[in-house]
Amino acid sequence: MRLYWSVLAFLSMCVPAFADGGAQGGFSAGISHPVLGLDHLLAMVSVGVISSQMADLGNKKAIWTVPTLFVIVMAIGGLMGMANFGIIAVEIGIALSVIILGLAIAGGAKINEWIIYAFVSLFAIFHGYAHGHEIPELASSWQYIAGFMLGTAGLHILGVLIGYFANRIADGIATLRYTGAAVSGIGFHILWGLAGY
Repeated sequence: MRLYWSVLAFLSMCVPAFADGGAQGGFSAGISHPVLGLDHLLAMVSVGVISSQMADLGNKKAIWTVPTLFVIVMAIGGLMGMANFGIIAVEIGIALSVIILGLAIAGGAKINEWIIYAFVSLFAIFHGYAHGHEIPELASSWQYIAGFMLGTAGLHILGVLIGYFANRIADGIATLRYTGAAVSGIGFHILWGLAGY
């Protein structure tokens, strides 16, 4: 448990690698983008955890529908970013996704499933837009798209596995909820940084 809290404390003090950092390259840059940005990483894993929690509450199909919805809508957001569609406050939307998804985990995903689907879709637009906004700078746009979609799907799977095992070990559910609260706290830290404090 000491290691667990130490890692969370370290993550909360990290300066997140935000999505608009100007990655260069193709497929490997696309995969690394959601993995290396703390805000993206937490949100993607959280989506997987929430889908697992929903499945444990009886909505078995959520374990694949929630992550699939996110990836599909994120691709649409990516196209909007490529077209420079003009969405404002993208980084604020991403920070809010970390806060709200963390709170959903802390609450055990005991929210109306359609509200979860709505929020997941909304946040996917912001995350996809941030990815897609960089694509015109890259030499291999479609390789980059494939990379960030695969990277995102991998983080969703990691979240599903975390949720699955947390539900099957002693104190796992309680620990997962505390982790959700900590993720939400990191989201507030990110938002605070965006406000210039």
